[in-house]
Amino acid sequence: MVSSGARPHVLHLHSSFDAGGKERRSVALMNRFGAGIDHSVVSAQPGALGARALLAPDIRVHFPFGFPPLAGKLRMGRLKTLARGMQGFDLICTYNWGAMDAVMAHAIFAPLMGLAPLVHHEDGFNADEADGLLARRNWFRRIALARASAVIVPSQRLETIAREVWHQPEGRVHRIVNGIDTAAYARKAKADALPRVIKRPGEKWLGTLAGLRPVKDLPRLVRAFRGMPENWHLVILGEGPEREAIVQEAIALEVGHRVHLPGHVPDPAAAVGLFDLFALSSRSEQFPLSVVEAMAAGLAVVSPAVGDVAAMVAPENAPFITPSADDAALAHALETLAEDEAARRRIGEANRVLARRDYDEGVMAQRYGAVYARAMGRERFP
Repeated sequence: MVSSGARPHVLHLHSSFDAGGKERRSVALMNRFGAGIDHSVVSAQPGALGARALLAPDIRVHFPFGFPPLAGKLRMGRLKTLARGMQGFDLICTYNWGAMDAVMAHAIFAPLMGLAPLVHHEDGFNADEADGLLARRNWFRRIALARASAVIVPSQRLETIAREVWHQPEGRVHRIVNGIDTAAYARKAKADALPRVIKRPGEKWLGTLAGLRPVKDLPRLVRAFRGMPENWHLVILGEGPEREAIVQEAIALEVGHRVHLPGHVPDPAAAVGLFDLFALSSRSEQFPLSVVEAMAAGLAVVSPAVGDVAAMVAPENAPFITPSADDAALAHALETLAEDEAARRRIGEANRVLARRDYDEGVMAQRYGAVYARAMGRERFP
């Protein structure tokens, strides 16, 4: 489907459209921008469309059948086919390394084929770059982003990488922190809000929201959780290929009866309020949306010092952001807060105030809209 000219039509090329952080943010922006825009969404993983369920009913979103694959051998003929698939839109939005071949196709063929302006969104790295960027990918990004109108990143680290490693000019790079509907997370959660698990009287829940992928290192969180008191349960919300590894780690450590994986939750705001403490165990993050959600729900956060996490949380929470590779420190932080309800409440309230002030979805949408409008040569977006 191409633009009719009356309504802007935006093409979104995602590495995945499962309900992870970047996908939930993308959907939140579509919902905020309203019914006056057409969207077409392509996932590099064709079956990964879990975020589709979060779209508001009045938002016009198409999932085009037969769009050229975003991944494959790097050949000029394939790039040309990708470029043809991008014709006829008013704005092209690409997301992460999984869409970078399309960015390269745009760089090569945009003038010849009259392609719309492209805005690239970079949210972080998979396990293969968690411990260091790959030189060949840095080279590829430098060339591919040559014709991008803007590069949007959520974290200070990614902003530095985009400018100094990928050699993007300062005016092209925009750091926009992730935001959420903070008011939605202030509502009290129901004990039966999750499938297959109910919070029982006297239980305390350590919770996390994450795709079950190697970079999230959730077996590490199971190990850190092992020493928490018996009335504490670990609840991991998300789906992915690491489910069995997490289960096996819990069984091996004899805490399987206290570790729960209810699966994907379409509305995190309805569930995060059940947690008493929030934790990450990731090897790599940038500006994780799940931390913002936990803060808006009034939770203290325990996490390795990855990405911008240490700068995101309230000062009262800072002592519980641990060195990135120190498993013992992560476990100690969890055990300390598990035993101190007053500290959890005090830190959680400080996080809630900060989230409402700095991380609300409305402010984020305004900033994204300004970048998109500038790329399209419009006064406003939509």
